[in-house]
Amino acid sequence: MTDFLHSTLGRTGRPVFRLGLSGAYWPGEAALRSGIDAGMNYLFWYYWDRQMTRVLRSVLPANREKFTVATGVCNYAWAVRRGVDVSLRKLNTEYLDVFHVFWVGAGGLRPGVLDLLERYKQEGKIRAIAVSTHHRPLAAQLVKQGVLDVLMMRYNAAHRGAEVEIFPHLAASQPGVVSYTATRWRTLLGRPRPTAGDCYRFVLSNPNVDVCLMAPTNRAQLDQNLAALAQGPLAAEEMEFMRRFGAEVRQRRFLGRKT
Repeated sequence: MTDFLHSTLGRTGRPVFRLGLSGAYWPGEAALRSGIDAGMNYLFWYYWDRQMTRVLRSVLPANREKFTVATGVCNYAWAVRRGVDVSLRKLNTEYLDVFHVFWVGAGGLRPGVLDLLERYKQEGKIRAIAVSTHHRPLAAQLVKQGVLDVLMMRYNAAHRGAEVEIFPHLAASQPGVVSYTATRWRTLLGRPRPTAGDCYRFVLSNPNVDVCLMAPTNRAQLDQNLAALAQGPLAAEEMEFMRRFGAEVRQRRFLGRKT
């Protein structure tokens, strides 16, 4: 199924709800379960997140293929080796759907990292190789080389460089695209607008983005954002407002004023 709320995660072929769920801000297990009950199935997990760990250990056994579990580690081979082993053990699962290398800079993947990821993929311990990076030229290079199954990168109304530097290259290897910082660490939120829901709708109005991560702090935030997404993509006037507002926020940053 492909519509505003559902997509396929690039060449992985995984069906995903386009708003991904992270427990990074500890919203409570009830909130996490509420999101899952609402259909959210792209679940971003850190090994130290006890709330999400308990939720995943309870929901995965009954219907493992329903969920796309994403996690990752920093850019070192030893971290990949330890991270895969620890994650499989903590979640009591045979495989991880998406395994990221986080904070990859201009220098790219460190020696041995890609070889190790490819080995784990061949062994069935991970199903998709992913990188998270703010460095758009590197992201474009990796996409064109076809080494990524999934790319995670920043994209929001204030940071739109991916529209020129990354998105035009996606067709070459068709990686899944996951975005984060939709609210630009809340600096895009205003009164009465934009709301967090406006920010998520902005990101997901771009068909190049398969999943936009959300990390609510409580159930009320989660419910509000899901309700906003039910409105569908931004209308033309809403899109114009978001792009204009995002440009203003970014300009204030460069002028050194508080945003």
